[in-house]
Parts: sequence; structure tokens; C-alpha cells
Amino acid sequence: MQTDLPQAHMRSNSLETCGNIMAVAYQTQKKGLQPAGMELFDISVPEKPRSISFFDCSGATSRGVHQLWFCDGEYVHCASGAPDFTPTHPNDDQFYRCIDVRNPSKPVEIGRWWMPGTRQGDNIAPPPRHPLDKGHRAHNTNVYPQRGDRCYLAYIDGGMFILDISDKANPKRISQWTNSPPYTGFMHTVVPLFDRGLMLVTDESTENNAKDWPKLIWVLDAREETNLVPIATCPLPDHKAFAAKGRFGAHNIHENVPLPTVWHSDQIVLGTFFNGGLRAYDISNPYQPQQVGVFVPPAPPMAPTGTIQLNDVFVDEREIVYTVDRHVGGLYILEMDF
Repeated sequence: MQTDLPQAHMRSNSLETCGNIMAVAYQTQKKGLQPAGMELFDISVPEKPRSISFFDCSGATSRGVHQLWFCDGEYVHCASGAPDFTPTHPNDDQFYRCIDVRNPSKPVEIGRWWMPGTRQGDNIAPPPRHPLDKGHRAHNTNVYPQRGDRCYLAYIDGGMFILDISDKANPKRISQWTNSPPYTGFMHTVVPLFDRGLMLVTDESTENNAKDWPKLIWVLDAREETNLVPIATCPLPDHKAFAAKGRFGAHNIHENVPLPTVWHSDQIVLGTFFNGGLRAYDISNPYQPQQVGVFVPPAPPMAPTGTIQLNDVFVDEREIVYTVDRHVGGLYILEMDF
């Protein structure tokens, strides 16, 4: 079953399912367009999704919801704009929002947090801009049941934050970690490995021809959450071999989404690297990650960059791997043999 987007000037960059509810993000190409926000669907009959409600985030300075996280059936955590949020810089238009969906017909915001200095009216100066300037704005907003009072928040050029969300109406910063500068920003995903006191953090490659190299998967010592320490990165081949076409570098990793239909591991990391394909790493020794698998398919027909651009990965409870091409290559389904 596939549904159509309401308008051509938008995309659904993120969706999650929990029980019989599916949450779908709507982000418009430009600010001020509609629909921008989040739609909830009843999927009790999977082949006939039925709209339950729409949470409107549209406004003069908003593009809506880029990413959302919905795993407990009660709250959607999302990176979103809002009609009442005016950023100090146009690239800083999305922030963390917590939406109560316990009554799915009437979703309501109960909390929000933004990087200080990114909203007009803040009492501190705006953050300095990075050379590539992708924005100090929220990206992934992961919350896990092992620590339901924490949000692991990637904030693009702002690095990443751990938030205390024990009081969802008043999220509070616990710590921040960034690698930029000297790196080139765009922190994408934060995945805690609770039993090992580790954390995985990814950057996203956003420039063709490796202009923003290096874009990496970082391993952090997170035993003390107020003092995050980088201890390793997952190795990649020489970027010069991949610099001729398209993007090369990290993007999404398998996020250990806390659902029974998802494979979970704190020993193996799977990540997508655009024209570097899909790569798997053994992090049993977190100080020396080792590559244990790689899949780089040929360029799909009519690929606009002339190369594969794998940019997302998911592994189900059967250890079946699903990875997708950013443009025209579609879906690849693989089986793990390690």
C-alpha cells in the first residue's frame, strides 16, 4: 500500500508506527506553505490507512516536521518548526517538540526546547555560523525506554545534546558534544548503547564530491553523561576513490528502535555512506571498530549523480536488512551473514 502526498511541494522524510497508529512527518520545500506538520493514521487495516488527525505546524517561518520518533504510543518527539517560533537565522527554523498523542484525534504540544540563541527574543547571542552553514536546528530526536527521561538530540551544526525530559513540559539540557569546528557540522543521529556506556553519533554528508569530508560515525564514551568523550570513529576507505560523483560519507545508521519487530545490537553498527554504500562494523572493542561487511551496488539507471547514493538502513527482527537509494535506485533487501 502506498499513499500519495497531499502536495508536490512537500516530502515525508520520516514516519514511525506503534501498534495500530502511524505518524507521518510533512515538511514543505519552503516556509509558509501547507500542509506542514504531522499526520496520524489508523493502520489497524494496513492496506487501508485511515487519517485520524493532522497536527498543523505551518507558519511564516516554518517548513513543518522533518523527523519524528514515536515508539511508546503516547508521545511523538519531533524536529519541527512552529508558527510562533521566529529564528534568529533563517537556517535555524526547526527545534525539539514533544507532542502528546494519547488521544490521537487531538494531538497537542506539551513541551519544546531549542538551542539558546536561535530564537528571536533569546537573551544570549546567536551561535556563530559554520562555513557550510546547514543550520543550528534539530534533526533526530531519539528517546528510548531504558532512559525514558532522556532525549538524545542531534542538532546539525549545533552538535548533539542530551536533554532531561522527565518534566516533558520543561526539557533541560544535560550536556552537549560537537566536533565542529574543525569538522564541517551537520550532526544527524545519536544512538545510546546503554549496557555498554557508549554512544554512536553520526554526521551527514551533504555535499557532492566529498567537499565536506570527513563525515563519520563516532563512538563516544558516555558513562558520564555530563562529560561525553570521543574514543573512536568507524574506518572508511580513502575518500579520493569516491570523490568523483555524488556524496560520500556517513548518514543514517540502524537506530535500535525499541519495537519488537526490530533487531537490536550493541556490538554491530550498520550505516549508510551514499556512494560508499552500506557498511557494517564490529565495535566489540569500541576503541578499534572493524569493518565486517560492505555492500556497494552499481549505479542505478538514470541516477542523477551517476552513482549509488544509499542513505538509510533498517534491520528487522529476522536480521533482514533494508537499505534505500536517495534518488532512483529504490529498495535493496539483504541478509546478514556475520
